[in-house]
Amino acid sequence: MDAFTRFTNQTQGRDRLFRATQYTCMLLRYLLEPKAGKEKVVMKLKKLESSVSTGRKWFRLGNVVHAVQATEQSIHATDLVLRLCLTLANLNRVIYFICDTILWVRSVGLASGINKEKWRTGTAHHYYYSLLLSLGRDLYEISLQMERVAHSRAKREKSSPQDPLEYNVANKETEWLQSFLLLLFQALKQHPPLLLDTVKNFFIEIKTI
Repeated sequence: MDAFTRFTNQTQGRDRLFRATQYTCMLLRYLLEPKAGKEKVVMKLKKLESSVSTGRKWFRLGNVVHAVQATEQSIHATDLVLRLCLTLANLNRVIYFICDTILWVRSVGLASGINKEKWRTGTAHHYYYSLLLSLGRDLYEISLQMERVAHSRAKREKSSPQDPLEYNVANKETEWLQSFLLLLFQALKQHPPLLLDTVKNFFIEIKTI
């Protein structure tokens, strides 16, 4: 199982390579079809494109195993909020990959009695829920990091008291917003992967709305 999981962890890179190959075949076929004497080349490109497309689907089957294992690991998270967000997000990913696989089975003709619209709607819903929960987890982790930064800054200020003039400036009405933004900046600066994951989930969420 561990060896298979390590293999499936690399499928995203393989999928990108296969996708690039597939789109290259589509482009070459589009350019060569109008030209005479290129029928054999076009036919070979069609077969290669079909094979690559099928290969991409098979690689994606491994994502189900990876999502199941991620769900098992998230159950043991110590933080209750993180445990709920991660577990529910991974469960939705599992269901999403299952729905996507069922749609692929129908598309290749292995099963004809599948309601395509019903499963496509389910796929979209579970993908959206997974993104929403992942974004919620990111925001919660950001709040935790901001709390740690604030606690560390409070300890420093306690050891070196502020000048009275600085204290007055710090109590202006707009200072709470400046403090919040400063804490947010420091928290994200110390954890770049969290920033990247949040930005990724946020923009994907916007695209799905």
